[in-house]
Amino acid sequence: MTDIATPTTGEVPHQAPQEGPRAPRRSYAKLAADESREDYSLRYAPHSFRRWSPSTVAGTALGGIAYLADFAIGASIVFTYGFTSGLASILAAAAIIFLTGIPIARACAKYGLDMDLVTRGAGFGYFGSTLTSLIYASFTFIFFALEGSIMAQAMHQAVGLPVEAGYLVTTLIVIPIVFRGMGALAKVQAWTQPVWIIGMVLPFVVLAVEAPGSWGAFSSFTGTEGAQPGFSWIAFGLGTGVALSLIAQIGEQADYLRFMPARTEANKRRWNLAVLAAGPGWVIIGAAKQLGGAFLAFVALEAVGKTHALEPIAPQIEALKPWLGSFALPAAALFVIVSQIKINVTNAYSGSLSWSNFFSRITHRHPGRVWYIFLNLTIALTLMEMNMFAALNKLLGFYSNVGIAWIAAVAADLVINKRIGLSPRYIEFKRAYLYAVNPAGFGAMVIASTVSILAFFGLFGRYAEAFSTFIAAGLSLALCPLIAWLTKGKYYLARPNPVNGPDVEIADITATHTCAVCETAYELPDIADCPVRSGPICSLCCSLDEECGDACRKDPAAGPVLMPLPVVRTPAG
Repeated sequence: MTDIATPTTGEVPHQAPQEGPRAPRRSYAKLAADESREDYSLRYAPHSFRRWSPSTVAGTALGGIAYLADFAIGASIVFTYGFTSGLASILAAAAIIFLTGIPIARACAKYGLDMDLVTRGAGFGYFGSTLTSLIYASFTFIFFALEGSIMAQAMHQAVGLPVEAGYLVTTLIVIPIVFRGMGALAKVQAWTQPVWIIGMVLPFVVLAVEAPGSWGAFSSFTGTEGAQPGFSWIAFGLGTGVALSLIAQIGEQADYLRFMPARTEANKRRWNLAVLAAGPGWVIIGAAKQLGGAFLAFVALEAVGKTHALEPIAPQIEALKPWLGSFALPAAALFVIVSQIKINVTNAYSGSLSWSNFFSRITHRHPGRVWYIFLNLTIALTLMEMNMFAALNKLLGFYSNVGIAWIAAVAADLVINKRIGLSPRYIEFKRAYLYAVNPAGFGAMVIASTVSILAFFGLFGRYAEAFSTFIAAGLSLALCPLIAWLTKGKYYLARPNPVNGPDVEIADITATHTCAVCETAYELPDIADCPVRSGPICSLCCSLDEECGDACRKDPAAGPVLMPLPVVRTPAG
């Protein structure tokens, strides 16, 4: 077994100390070892793997927002609270999602890390982020179930397939695509994009020509639940809470953004635009879809009734009938099915990443990302069979309290704590350098979400119930820097990591180091120095180690510290 790579730069080879137990070479399961499928699911995405252009990464990320849950959510908000309050809710939620998404998207793209790894180093700690992994996993299976329900409704309308059978079909159809990873996802998103764009735009073109006065009528719509005309603060707060359930979508965008190539002088304009568009920019399209979905549902309301108007397939059919006649049904069904496949491959993919992160830390086992696809899809299928679509507003309103507390805490750390020196300027995600729990972000999220959930259930009165998500966001944004200041940033790093700091040159970042446990070469950000194993160790081997007892964190002075690590230079691309 080779402990460390032999340098090729003319440096004197570093002789690793021989003290300490020798670990047998770890061999990963076949699926876990195949990075063409695994996509570096639990670790930093190396520059050598980021072979796509900024526009390709952005296009793939934006392809995932083809979902029609926005149509159902927007229609539900406007039907319940009326046009005026509903519009204000959708726009306010979009603004919050956009602003909190900017720093997260840039961090994921810059450091090649997914949402879980960024959360670890942005105030939550190594085990503190296991809770957010569950929050994120729940986002993926809740929305998979919602999108799958919409697709099953379309298949029922088109070919008479029972909805319960449709749920199973929508679940099974994504597995072969998600199994193959980013390469397959990029192709699917690119190939289906023309069909989606035509299907998205055509109904609004038809209505603009055939029913030009419908928008004016829609703008005075007071809903179907007896809402008062005009603006209502209570309705605004409740509607914003429903729309804010989508805030965790930035995690799915980040799962693609981590494959963004390095930002250079030559590509910085394209890089910045791609990260902005594919990161927080998704919500601009999302808000337009919510409003557009509410409009289509309003136009179809009299013809199909409230229940079917909230199902995106029925308003699509009604809008297309004047031009397509009997072909409106198959055209609308094709659009819905394509849209739902585009988003549900992303939901299943992101869910597999989140479950992998969770179980690797809890069990010290990693059979491979692909096995967790089946766990995520089983939970989603169960939710569909339970008809979660019927409880849409309540479910999403509750979820948004937790989701926004998490995202706001991460954003506060990236924007405030790192800029004023309360936390390290870079994202440290490796177990070897992190405390188990950092009270700055983790504490802020737990306190903020607990208070807001109590408010959501009416404990603090009607207005607090309506604005529970604002309470979650405000508390989390304030508490994260406050706790970091009170603890003097102590819980961000268990020991210093000078070779992975923010000022490391790109040539050093892309240099490879051989893990002493699995004997595979990884780039510098994925490597820690391990006194117990007497050599460099990759982040995943470090996570899965059950025998070390976290010796490096408990006593940073104990054992050898291998600085500088010997390197093998490789091309940056």
